Amino acid sequence: MTFTVVDHLHMAHALRLAERGLFTTQPNPRVGCVIAQGAEVVGAGFHQRAGEPHAEVFALREAGERARGATAYVTLEPCAHHGRTPPCADALVAAGVARVMIAAEDPFPKVAGRGIEKLRTAGIVVESGLLRDEARELNIGFFSRIERGRPFVRVKLAMSLDGRTALANGESKWITGAAARADVQRWRARSSAILTGSGTVLADNPRLTARLNEGFSLSPMGRGQGEGRVLATDSPDAEAMASVPPLRVVLDRHLRTPPDSHVLDDSAPTLLLHGVAAACPDDRFSQVERAVVAERNEAFDLSAVLALLAARDVNEVHVEAGPTLCGALFAAGLADELLLYVAPILLGDSARPLLKLPPLVDMAARWCLQLYDQRMLGQDQRLRFRPAS
Repeated sequence: MTFTVVDHLHMAHALRLAERGLFTTQPNPRVGCVIAQGAEVVGAGFHQRAGEPHAEVFALREAGERARGATAYVTLEPCAHHGRTPPCADALVAAGVARVMIAAEDPFPKVAGRGIEKLRTAGIVVESGLLRDEARELNIGFFSRIERGRPFVRVKLAMSLDGRTALANGESKWITGAAARADVQRWRARSSAILTGSGTVLADNPRLTARLNEGFSLSPMGRGQGEGRVLATDSPDAEAMASVPPLRVVLDRHLRTPPDSHVLDDSAPTLLLHGVAAACPDDRFSQVERAVVAERNEAFDLSAVLALLAARDVNEVHVEAGPTLCGALFAAGLADELLLYVAPILLGDSARPLLKLPPLVDMAARWCLQLYDQRMLGQDQRLRFRPAS
């Protein structure tokens, strides 16, 4: 299948529009749409928030009568079912578009080819696959949840040049500089959930919120690169994101979280996961939701944790935890990406290590990672690794 330069330009435009929903569409995918007559764009839009109109609707509204005979460029297969909004495939048919270009097919069972079938049945030419990898990357968590039954797991760690994450007494503020810390807030903001363990709560008392009041702008992540267009914090996109904060998830097998912990306040929705035998003598957890998760070998069954989160429509999990939990995710093959910040400092031999992993019997058993992206943030370096295929 041959795509023209104009096709590439319009689909790239649609992807840039889709990125504007990076912080706001959970649990829905981020989708953009461009309606064009040849090289001329006559309508454009993106999905802004779950329950509100999809990208195609906004684009068709802007195009009006000029949509008839035009080509629609959509980053994800148009829906073909009645959910909280009517089917977008029906809207495209009613508008009289002649051709629909789709970046990626939608694996959601109620769509999964039905949108394409409905369009073709109406006589519309449908082509797919243009910038498919970029479209899937933009919605990597959505595809993971639907196709694998678990969220995409991103483990965030910060370390010194000698591979240490904290002093021997647990002090870790601050290893990295302001630019790196602001970048972490953006990664938190795009996630469906922020996960940590009770050890981190006891040691650091983190807030685990996406804080936007620190003078930086939201910057959607470019496809495979990290930064793209900048959104001011007073934009509608930022306001929508701020009104739907990521879910805080605390793994606390024995309900050790102290009553004055920040994660027990009402600044963000919180889910506390514990073992079946755990008990609490007071009402410290009255402000948060609790759920029991299966255990294995005196630890959480992490696959069960992720399955529970997927059932709650969680697409991306951002992990900020200690070396034990982070190491367990890697050892179980459940870490999809390592977001690593490296500061130009040295902490010494007595400082705490990056990860706690089981010993290897030989080099053939080593964990191999592939560098996906790297960039400088002030004096710090940000590296993104994914498991080598």
